[in-house]
Amino acid sequence: MYTDLLFYIDGAWTLGEADRTAAVVNPATGEEIGRLPLASRKDLDSALAAAERGFAIWSATSAYDRSAILRRAAALVRERHEHMARCMTLDQGKPLGESTLEAKSAADHIEWYAEEGRRAYGRIVPSRNPAVRQLVVREPVGPVAAFTPWNFPINQAVRKIAGALAAGCSLIIKAPEEAPGSVIELVRCFHDAGVPAGVLNLVFGIPEEVSDYLIRSPIIRKVSFTGSTAVGRKLGALAAEHLKLTTMELGGHAPFIVCADADVEAAAALACTLKFRNAGQVCASPSRFYIHDTVFDAFSRRFAELAGQLKVGDGFAADSQMGPLANARRVKAVEELLADASAAGARVLCGGQRIGDKGNFFAPTVLVDTPAEARLLHEEPFGPVAPLLRFHDLDAVIRDANSLDYGLAAFAFTASLKTATELGNRLQSGMVSINHFGLALPETPFGGIKASGHGSEGGSEGLEAYLTTKFISQVGC
Repeated sequence: MYTDLLFYIDGAWTLGEADRTAAVVNPATGEEIGRLPLASRKDLDSALAAAERGFAIWSATSAYDRSAILRRAAALVRERHEHMARCMTLDQGKPLGESTLEAKSAADHIEWYAEEGRRAYGRIVPSRNPAVRQLVVREPVGPVAAFTPWNFPINQAVRKIAGALAAGCSLIIKAPEEAPGSVIELVRCFHDAGVPAGVLNLVFGIPEEVSDYLIRSPIIRKVSFTGSTAVGRKLGALAAEHLKLTTMELGGHAPFIVCADADVEAAAALACTLKFRNAGQVCASPSRFYIHDTVFDAFSRRFAELAGQLKVGDGFAADSQMGPLANARRVKAVEELLADASAAGARVLCGGQRIGDKGNFFAPTVLVDTPAEARLLHEEPFGPVAPLLRFHDLDAVIRDANSLDYGLAAFAFTASLKTATELGNRLQSGMVSINHFGLALPETPFGGIKASGHGSEGGSEGLEAYLTTKFISQVGC
């Protein structure tokens, strides 16, 4: 059911030096399911040299031919998505239905970039001198180092791989050591589609060692990172020291605002789906719920009811709606946030505890009366915990929503077009979704502001991230 745990360097699957390995564990059972090689400096040097050679080949390949290879990769993903999904559920833990949707949607992302890469247009700038021709052209930035997290192993990797390859860049991707299987299978699709040797390289390793070595390398010209704000600050500073371009998709603490005129049933249902998807381990997950006082009781009652009905279990169980947390660290972090909130006076409506003594299962949790000083309202919870807060005034709730350094996603429910427009304009967030969930489609930008990072993946912005601008001014002889 699983896969061979290998690096992919210079067009070949390899164990590298294999002098260090790490256990890959099923978070639903705690059992080891494989040993993953960890890259040495020699392995990283091989990947860097391959990426340098690959860039020379790939950047000279026409956008038309690059697009054809990407489309073949998308077709292979569609053929193999079921196996990719099983690998993901096995090492990451999410329910198989969620894994399947993530694996299938990867093909959409690849196809989007396959087409968008053929439209990386330049322009002619009218000259003041009729003898002069002024051109602006877009060129691939160069070899890219990309770093992806474990919460969406395929989704986070495919955006970087497809975006960089569509632009004509080569890529070294360090995928998550805790959930490597589905990324290996994703890369296998690109290999089998005919991506030339060296263009795409996959490594695993000690995160601090790999990121430091790759970012410092003069071969790497662009860094793309998805992960925590704390790590993003460090990698961003290192990249800036070496004048490398960066895209940073970092943490979030998304407000979810339910106005007095909202459809409470629809808002509660969507809130439950978004909050407990992937056990709350989603950077754009709603994590501060601001409910107007007039509908607070109805919303909290329905939301807690829906959360309490969720079936938590092994991702392979047919009736599981929420799987385990990805690792024991997340269980400990959630327990500490809940203990702090409870000590400060928060009240648990449902959940609030670990489930069983095997695996990393935690009950969907809903809190009320959480005081403003609780850590839960200031630190990204990244788990299945939902604090519900009352509000009376729109201006006040917008101030509260904007009060944190985070600015990745925001959600709101209202029947008023005027209020919706005001929320869209005033919420300080890279993405705002009103009365539905409209984020993370291939054709739309995904990214944040403030401490949630900079740059976007997806949409035309996702291609722009891997291109540089060259101005050419020429006079005919």
